[in-house]
Order: sequence, then C-alpha cells, then structure tokens
Amino acid sequence: MNAVSTSSATSGRYTGVAMLFHWVLAVAILGAFSMALYVDELPLSPTKLKLLNWHKWAGVSILVLSVLRLLWRLSHRPPALPTPIERAMPGWQLGAYHAVHHLMYLLFFVVPLLGWAYSSAHGYPIVWFGVLPLPDFVPVDKALAAAIKPWHEISAFALIGLVALHVAAALKHQFIDRDGLISRMLPGSWGR
Repeated sequence: MNAVSTSSATSGRYTGVAMLFHWVLAVAILGAFSMALYVDELPLSPTKLKLLNWHKWAGVSILVLSVLRLLWRLSHRPPALPTPIERAMPGWQLGAYHAVHHLMYLLFFVVPLLGWAYSSAHGYPIVWFGVLPLPDFVPVDKALAAAIKPWHEISAFALIGLVALHVAAALKHQFIDRDGLISRMLPGSWGR
C-alpha cells in the first residue's frame, strides 16, 4: 500500500482518484440509462440511430472506466468503515452494504458487456466515438440477439435499483444517522 492510500485509509476518506472514478461513473451510468429509456420510445429515425450510437459509446466508456476503477481499487485499498459507524450498524445492514457494493461492481461489467454482445449479435458494430471500431463480441445471430436483449435490460434495471439503494443508504446516513459517512466520498471541502 502506498503513502496516499495509507493516509486515505487511516483518515477514513477515499483517495481523490477513487472519488473521481465514483462520480464520473455515477454520471455516466445515469446518463446512459436515461438515454436508453428515451431512445427506446423514439420511432426509427436518424436521431434514434445517433442516440443509440451515443448510448453504445457511453457503455464502452463505462466498461473502460470500470476496468480502470477496479485496477485502482485492487492497488489502493479503500478505507474501512469508521469503527463507530460499523458497530452501530445491525448485521443485516452491514451485509447489505457489502452485497450492494459487490453487486454494483459486477454489474458495472455485466451491463456493458451484454450491450456489446447484443449489438454484435444483432449485426450492428460498435465504432467507439465514431473512430475506433471494436471487434464483434459474439457472431451475428438474430436469435442470440433476441435472447441477450432482455438480459441487458434486466441487468441495467438491476444496476439502477442498486444505485438507488446505495443513494438512499448514503442519504439515511447523512440526514437520519448524521454520522458523516457520506463525507468519505465527497471531494475537497465538501467532504470535511
């Protein structure tokens, strides 16, 4: 463990890089999900195709950021829950805290990979930001695409549900418990 992550772990706050990954991914995930809901209601048009490409670009970006975030986390141990907060949490709440974090990390990868697989199986290649063509994740197969699509949607809704649970828990700690837990992930003077 390096000096930055050691001081962060002892202070109870996440590193600036971890905070950056957290907030950029939060915005990207909410943006990609909102765009998917909007695009789904549009009739086939050049606008819909453009927004679908943006959604795919966001998905690939989320996947890349998730890989980088995981590598950062594996090399920079996150701070432990402050002892008074951990002792005050019932066992089920502590278990839910860990389960939600692990499931969100899993879905950070599953959702975009299923989207990539769906796009490939449907025969729509992904050209990231209109510049970098990505290889097909699976071969073109319309039946496979039809089977993958609901899993991409279900996993996306599951991720958003977990995000909502995560936000609700953070708000509970901030406004009901008033234990300052949320400050661990707030940058600068907001977190103090």
